[in-house]
Amino acid sequence: HAGTLDPLATGVVVICTGKKTKTINDFLIQDKSYVGKFQIGATTPSFDLETEIDSNYPIPNINKSILRKLEQQFTGELYQVPPIFSAKRINGKRAYDFARANEKIELPPVKINIKDLKLELIAKNLIEFKCMCSKGTYIRSLARDIGKSLKSGAFLTELRRNKSGNFTVEQSKSVEEWVDIIKSS
Repeated sequence: HAGTLDPLATGVVVICTGKKTKTINDFLIQDKSYVGKFQIGATTPSFDLETEIDSNYPIPNINKSILRKLEQQFTGELYQVPPIFSAKRINGKRAYDFARANEKIELPPVKINIKDLKLELIAKNLIEFKCMCSKGTYIRSLARDIGKSLKSGAFLTELRRNKSGNFTVEQSKSVEEWVDIIKSS
């Protein structure tokens, strides 16, 4: 596959078979596009709903001006620290294995590129977003970083990859459809 999805995420995963597996890197490096929501005023260790809320913060008054500033602040080339609950390898072991064992480790920042970011406040503590970004971008980390920038906390509540390279959700098939296709072959 050309890019995993977080456990609670939905959407496009490009899968290569046969001779196409030789070109998988061509798909891995392509930009991804996401939509979703994140909640302001709290944090979780995984930066999403996979773990329980561990801290609560005051919810700032957010307006369109603040959202436009955040869009500018988080667009372009940035350095991002991946979540400890991730598939990143550290000494041959997945970071999430350390996290689930309550072992403290630090992941180094990674250079990413957020090409487009749109934020919309849909409730006092809920922001809906659209994001186009480079490979290696963690949207959960983006939520965390936006929460910090607001002097609050934030975590992802919903995530859908609607595009990976040139492949869209509308072109995709469900797992069940692929099972039927394979069985009928």
